[in-house]
Amino acid sequence: MSKIDNDHLPWVEKYRPTNLDEVYGQTEIVTILHKFISENKLPHLLFYGPPGTGKTSTIVALAREIYGKNYSNMVLELNASDDRGIDVVRNQIKEFASTRQIFSKGFKLIILDEADAMTNAAQNALRRIIEKYTKNTRFCILANYSHKLTPALLSRCTRFRFQPLPTDAIERRIANVVVHEKIKLSSEAEKALIKLSNGDMRRVLNVLQASKATLENDDDEITEETIYECCGAPRPSDIKLILKSVLEDDWNTAYYTLNKIRTLKGLALIDLIEGIVEILEDYDLKHEETRIDLLTQLGDIEYSISKGGNDKIQSSAVIGAIKSSFEREVV
Repeated sequence: MSKIDNDHLPWVEKYRPTNLDEVYGQTEIVTILHKFISENKLPHLLFYGPPGTGKTSTIVALAREIYGKNYSNMVLELNASDDRGIDVVRNQIKEFASTRQIFSKGFKLIILDEADAMTNAAQNALRRIIEKYTKNTRFCILANYSHKLTPALLSRCTRFRFQPLPTDAIERRIANVVVHEKIKLSSEAEKALIKLSNGDMRRVLNVLQASKATLENDDDEITEETIYECCGAPRPSDIKLILKSVLEDDWNTAYYTLNKIRTLKGLALIDLIEGIVEILEDYDLKHEETRIDLLTQLGDIEYSISKGGNDKIQSSAVIGAIKSSFEREVV
């Protein structure tokens, strides 16, 4: 691919690892995969873990190392966006697995991305195909949640759990992107980006690209404010202001403050609750029951919002939960 084409790619694709050594943050898994390649003994694989931790990047990098130019002939990639009912398993997957390549030696590879979205019937049909064509085909199953896969399928694969990426791995990737894209990133902005990403590299790259797009001049610096704006996440200063108002002011003032900040900054109530819980973790409370009671109530409110609860009522409930829980602390 030419450099001009590359420049128009989203950064998630542009900086996708091309070999296993470029996969950051999953050192143990990469070491084991290197050993499998060197011994030419690749088992069926199951990669599972949160989004943005490198599951797809790792298997594609592995396949490119094994096949090189023959990648397109030897690898079949199926995603959850494709129809993957029992017919696809019986026809497309079976047809690919059962045929051999004339000019290419070794096994083929079938990558099933987001396999936890497959129906049980399709998973059961797949189990038989995995057994039948093991001689010339290897399967790599990618999923966010392993418990959504049938036990029969799990038992046929070597499992690898992808952890949320550690801070140092994200810092290395950010440093790489900053140099290549000629970005100025303040240290506060980098800390905020790492904190908000929760170990998701895809989110880091998307937010960085969006932040660069908001700058008027290429020489401008990306600040902490820009990062929070692009994420749509509440700033810690706003959360502290809301908490201060709820704890010190009367109910009407607290409700007005919460709603004004929400409207001005365009924040979702569910994100505010998450921010409040994070800040309360650092509070030194006299009674542990205060924390337990508050977290229980906020958990119920969050559940109500996810089920379509009215925002005004739930905003009032948040204020009520904080005020009632902190009554113990005053006594």
